[in-house]
Order: sequence, then C-alpha cells, then structure tokens
Amino acid sequence: MLLGRLGLEKARIPHADRHGLVWLDRGRLEVEDGCLRFITAGGGDLAPGDYQIPHQSLSIVLLGPGSSVTHDALRLLARHGCALAAIGEGAVRFYTAPPLMPDTSALAREQVRLWADRKSRMEVARAMYAMRFGEIVRTRDIEVLRGQEGARIKRSYQLAAERYGVAWRGRNYDRENPNAGDLPNQAINHAASAMRAAASVAVASVGAIAQLGFIHEDSGQSFVLDVADLYRHDVTLEIAFGAARQAQRTGQPVERLTRQRAARVFRQRQVIPSMIDRIKTLIGPQEQKETGKDG
Repeated sequence: MLLGRLGLEKARIPHADRHGLVWLDRGRLEVEDGCLRFITAGGGDLAPGDYQIPHQSLSIVLLGPGSSVTHDALRLLARHGCALAAIGEGAVRFYTAPPLMPDTSALAREQVRLWADRKSRMEVARAMYAMRFGEIVRTRDIEVLRGQEGARIKRSYQLAAERYGVAWRGRNYDRENPNAGDLPNQAINHAASAMRAAASVAVASVGAIAQLGFIHEDSGQSFVLDVADLYRHDVTLEIAFGAARQAQRTGQPVERLTRQRAARVFRQRQVIPSMIDRIKTLIGPQEQKETGKDG
C-alpha cells in the first residue's frame, strides 16, 4: 500500500498507464481525510488492520464477501476513474461494477475499429488463437479456426483427464441442466463460469466493450467469452480436473471445490492481470501494444 495522500486531481494517472487491481474482503471501504481506506478485522487474506488504498494508480477494486462500502468511497473512486466490482470469493463470480468512465475512449475506439472491419476482426481472432496454442494459424476463415479449436480442445480434455487420473467419457453439457453431467463435466461447467467472471473483471477494468467479440458474436458478453477462452485449454481445465479428482477422493461438493480451486489459481497465476495485458495487446491503441505491460 502507498503512503501519503493521493487525492490531488492534477496528479491523476492516465487510465491507460494503470495496471493494478486490489482484492479486498471482510472489511469496510471508506474515506478518511481524503484518502481511501480499508478497515478489516481479518478473517480473509488481509491481516487485521487499517490499509490505505492507492486508488489513483488502480484500474479496479474488487470487493469480496463480508465487505461494505460508504457513499464517500464510491464518490472518490468515481472522481478518479477507478472501478469497483462486487465479486464472489476469489473473483469466481462477478456481480456488478459501476461504469468505469475512463479518462480516454482510445481502447474502446480501437476495439470498434478492429471489430468493424472484417479483415482486422479476423486478424484479432487469429492472434487470439495464436495466444492459446502458441503458433500462428494460417487460415483466415473463422469457421475453419473454430473447427481447429474444437479438435484441439477435445484433445486437451483427454490430456487433462490423464494428467489428473480422472475417467473421461467425453464432453456432455446440457444447457438446461448443467449439473446433470458426471463430475468432470460438472467441474468444467463451474470452472468455465469462474473464468468468465474473471474475464468480466478484466474487460470492465480497461473499459472495453463486452458486446463486441471477435470470435463469439451473438452473446451480450461476446468479448468476455473471447477473453475467457484464451485460458480455456490450460487454466480452466487445470481447475476443473483438479477439482474433479478432489471431489472423487473426498466426496465434497464439486461446485464448492471448483470455486475454491479457481480462486487459488487466479491469484497464484495472476490470471486477471494477465487478461488485462492480453486485452491491451490485442485491441489496445498502438502505443499500448508497443509498450506491453507499461501501457
């Protein structure tokens, strides 16, 4: 946490230069002497104490279970363009976020520009597949890309099942009853839901447009689904099959185990900061793409 007062409007950091996010739970977010503070008695990841939050350098504050926020805190966050999201334990659920209102529309305008042109939209889709599979895909046909993804993810399921010693009979997903499948399929459903929540946090934190996806098209969360899929074949399956194995061994509810494992993995592997970096690389203005994490 930074020391000293950070409330000077002239010292405001441009949103494009921010990268940080903080996770807070089981406490109270308030303002004291113009500074944002979080007071907690402990019980979560933070030790008991009174913490000053460097809101000017943050993209988003993630407020977890057992927390409250004052009107003054909301006003201060809004004034300095720092978003606040109510999340589940470890960001495996994304409940709400006030409008981010960043100080520039540059990333959103670049997203629209890339999305509106069929050729550049396809180039972003190809870049997403390259991030996922570590190689440049040659085709410029989105349906061919989707077919290649289907074959690769099918193989990824089998490899993950073998790695964790879980019996795998194939993907079986009933949208009307997602809990109807066997343990591995249920775990995949819950892990995918958690990953979408993490992607929602990342998309909200940079002020991107959730509806404008480059691979997904119909959903109102199309870009969120695009970002979540960047982690589908490795992180999501690691969470799912690890939780399925634990559920088989302990008899504990697979949904709870999956959420707990997801929260751990998100933090250990810095999944949301990684998502933010990838969004900026894929659709950020050129200066952000060139500077990487510094953008």
